[in-house]
Amino acid sequence: MSLITLTVLGSGTSVGVPSIGCDCDVCTSADPRDNRLRPSVWIRYNNRDIVIDTTPDFRYQALRVRIPKIDAILLTHGHADHILGLDDVRPFNFRQAGSIPVYGSGPTLDVVKRVFQYVFSEGANESSRPKLTTHSIDETPFVLYDELITPIPLLHGSMPVFGFRIGRLAYLTDHNRIPEQSMPLLQGLDTLFLDALRYKPHPTHSTVSQSLAIVQALQPRMTYFTHICHDLGHQRAESMLPANVRLAYDGLTVTVDA
Repeated sequence: MSLITLTVLGSGTSVGVPSIGCDCDVCTSADPRDNRLRPSVWIRYNNRDIVIDTTPDFRYQALRVRIPKIDAILLTHGHADHILGLDDVRPFNFRQAGSIPVYGSGPTLDVVKRVFQYVFSEGANESSRPKLTTHSIDETPFVLYDELITPIPLLHGSMPVFGFRIGRLAYLTDHNRIPEQSMPLLQGLDTLFLDALRYKPHPTHSTVSQSLAIVQALQPRMTYFTHICHDLGHQRAESMLPANVRLAYDGLTVTVDA
């Protein structure tokens, strides 16, 4: 049976933790798990390497965990903290001598093409630029390197975004609501990653209590909360969670059966 390995590249919110100019207990914590880069993960299966989102911290993230190559990029949505590191894939292009496929919704790819207009321009370019091949996806599952990828429709405020399920693993970030029709797509999971920004309500992100309710409804074997702001100190927040719910942290690696 094949295995899927997920490594958390970043477990923080859009501004990261520590937050610039903040001297709260979490931002000044000596616990390395309280240092959270912007949210992204690296998934490996069938000797393929796939990244979900390329954050502004992507260069450092890739160096820190030594990502050897990138066979595909999946984008959840087009917000800055999820796409602005896309230019940093150029060294992978150099070594792999080919274009990297990028999968995202039509609106997400429209944002990418606008923000990185120079990448997709057909005109001459005097410097290097990423080589990317875009693939527009909807909620229809698709096969990528012999594994079925199921896009999970979510709502990030009023904005439709995607999470992704691969085998018995699902990664959902930046959501405040999981539509009812998406819940059956998340049954029978071994490992689930959920947005859990903070305790206080937020208009576009799930809270700890909201995400605990999702866990109760779906009953995955193990759940990790991610996209965490500086309201949650790792040790204290985790001590108040059920045994099958933990906080993700940068560098966390989990392995599940495909």
